[in-house]
Amino acid sequence: MKYMLLIRPDIEFDGPVPAEMVAATEAWVAEMTARGVRLHGDALRPAREGTGVSRRQGRVVTTDGPYAEAKEQMGGYDLIDCRDLDEAIEIASKHPVAEIGTVEIRAVKAMTD
Repeated sequence: MKYMLLIRPDIEFDGPVPAEMVAATEAWVAEMTARGVRLHGDALRPAREGTGVSRRQGRVVTTDGPYAEAKEQMGGYDLIDCRDLDEAIEIASKHPVAEIGTVEIRAVKAMTD
């Protein structure tokens, strides 16, 4: 089953991510890739660089970040493929951000579901 891990640190790094966090994340990526469960993933640029898009009455409206209503910062994502939710929890619990934030697990719903 495929799951999306939404990586949400409780803090936003003003500068570069600390070297020890980068190293720990690279080790996690290497382990999950070697296990064959990590399909893809990447870090995201800061929320202040984001653009919100909506459509109202046929008109496209864009809003530049950061978004005052956003209580959490999305730091990145990982798409994993594992046997069940228990394995997904085990994988997410090993992510370094689980120590300084939350790794949210969402099952991927196939278009045919």
